[in-house]
Amino acid sequence: MYGDADFSSTLNELIETCIDGQKGFDAAADAIEDPELKGELKRYSEQRGDFAHELQRLVASGGDDAKEHGSASGAVHRGWMNLRTALTSNDKFAILAECERGEDSALEAYRDALDEPLPPQLALPVASQYQAIQSAHDRVKNLRDSSKPN
Repeated sequence: MYGDADFSSTLNELIETCIDGQKGFDAAADAIEDPELKGELKRYSEQRGDFAHELQRLVASGGDDAKEHGSASGAVHRGWMNLRTALTSNDKFAILAECERGEDSALEAYRDALDEPLPPQLALPVASQYQAIQSAHDRVKNLRDSSKPN
């Protein structure tokens, strides 16, 4: 607990979001043949794993139990469900479009968390992660746009 409020549920939702994103980016990277793009998607996957670990440490430091898995409905709720279809088509544009959709959901989850009155020791890392996810979203969107079929 942080002060009088329990923010672990908010952080646990972000942990699920990050784990879902980690799995989504990892699956997307595995389906991409372009080595440079594959590497970039793998880095985003690793980044989300790092974010989840940081949030797990924050939850634990508050005396609560941190989530260790993505959400059961995360693929559907957070925009990664259609990734499976894109992966089987091996369509770079479709894969990147689904990655962007997943990032849209992640940004929404982070905005919701930042709308809460988080104490500074939580708000600062959450805001920092939000900025990194926004940057990744913008990069994925640009990659998607540049791979759009004629």
